[in-house]
Amino acid sequence: MKKLFSKKLFLRLYLPIIILFIAFIFYCSYAVEKNAEGKTYNNISDVPYHHVGLLLGTCKTTHDRKTINPFWKYRLEAAYELWKAKKIDKILISGDIGWHGYNELQDFYEAFIALGVPDSALVCDFTGFRTHDSVIRCKKVFGQKSVTIISQKFHNERALFIAKYYGLDAVGYNAKDVTFKEGLYNVVREKLARLLMFGDLYVFHTKPHLLGRKIIIK
Repeated sequence: MKKLFSKKLFLRLYLPIIILFIAFIFYCSYAVEKNAEGKTYNNISDVPYHHVGLLLGTCKTTHDRKTINPFWKYRLEAAYELWKAKKIDKILISGDIGWHGYNELQDFYEAFIALGVPDSALVCDFTGFRTHDSVIRCKKVFGQKSVTIISQKFHNERALFIAKYYGLDAVGYNAKDVTFKEGLYNVVREKLARLLMFGDLYVFHTKPHLLGRKIIIK
């Protein structure tokens, strides 16, 4: 047991592995951010027109099931702004339909209807369980060759990397970000998500949970 955890072994074997692992995490983030340069927008007047905006889902409330999740609120506002400004014609809502006790699509759908967005402008992707799935399905199931992705900047950057890998011409419209305190958990989570994304794309060649028949958005 001592040999497995000796100081010499740690310095010679474990420490270099740890350093390489950390370095690779930072490389993944750098590659994602580099790819997204010039592809994300904060000012709505600068966003190019696309027929469809892909809204990446999140839950409406925080863990107490009462407080509105600011990520949800700001993504809703960003998608509505794009539609209102005629930068997109359709909103493709992609998310979780209840595996964790909530329905992201229904929450977004009802909020858009309350804002005055017509049902004809809303399309729901009921199996966008992950960002990976949402982006791939946007192209392969919903037949889009170009799209505006709607989420916070850090999330858009990762989605744009996936889009590029699969040949989907995409830009991102950045929803308002949350405060540092509110988003601290997501900073760490995003680093690991980008690492997992590289595994999905280049190692495991992960497929979406479901594809099914095509539903072309016209």
